[in-house]
Amino acid sequence: MKSILGIIPARFASSRFPGKPLIEILGKSMIQRVYEQAKKSTLLSDVIVATDDERIFTHVESFGGKAVYTKESHPSGTDRCFEALQNFNSNFDYVINIQGDEPFIDPTQIDLLCEVCDGHTELATLMIEVDSHEVLFDMGEVKITLNKHREALYFSRMVIPFIKGVAQQEWHLHHTYFRHVGMYAYRNDVLEQITKLNTSSLENAESLEQLRWLENGFKVKCAVTHFDSHCIDTPEDIEKVIRLMKL
Repeated sequence: MKSILGIIPARFASSRFPGKPLIEILGKSMIQRVYEQAKKSTLLSDVIVATDDERIFTHVESFGGKAVYTKESHPSGTDRCFEALQNFNSNFDYVINIQGDEPFIDPTQIDLLCEVCDGHTELATLMIEVDSHEVLFDMGEVKITLNKHREALYFSRMVIPFIKGVAQQEWHLHHTYFRHVGMYAYRNDVLEQITKLNTSSLENAESLEQLRWLENGFKVKCAVTHFDSHCIDTPEDIEKVIRLMKL
């Protein structure tokens, strides 16, 4: 079994929601809820929070969690994960980048991603089947086009493939589309390599860092999850997420 480190990047600064990791949700902070859910994974070897803020670091330690400091200037969670791996312990085979704004993440999703970390897999992520026209044509949802090995050919905010001769409202009935669920697995050596890559043209066009990896020839394995993700981007999302989780 490969050793896998779960890392939860957690920044205090946010243009839309400053201090988001420390907001209280049903009696616990969001970062504590994410951490406790991640600890329920049966396949992670350890879990840490990677932060640039003393308040988050102290809070994580106060509830018995593990945290490491990382620089404030990282452009992405991927870069923060690499520094955290170096600062904590680099003797892991894989790193799972766990989103810090999904307080009710299902630990089986983490285990699903861990299961594809077999030593051959370079990078991996999750996806869920699209079941409606509204979701398919929501440009805020990232769609994935796959090869026959369930490796990503392309990630896009647009709908790919185009289905000729069929009304757009029925495209999802004529082809199995998937949308991205934002959790990543990186093989240790590959994580180091991708943090050294320059920003790519496709990445700039779509504002999706995973396109940089594809442009540079890395393979991204995609596993199917049946659990929808509920992230918190704004204060208004808190009550919505709580309602959804009570259904």
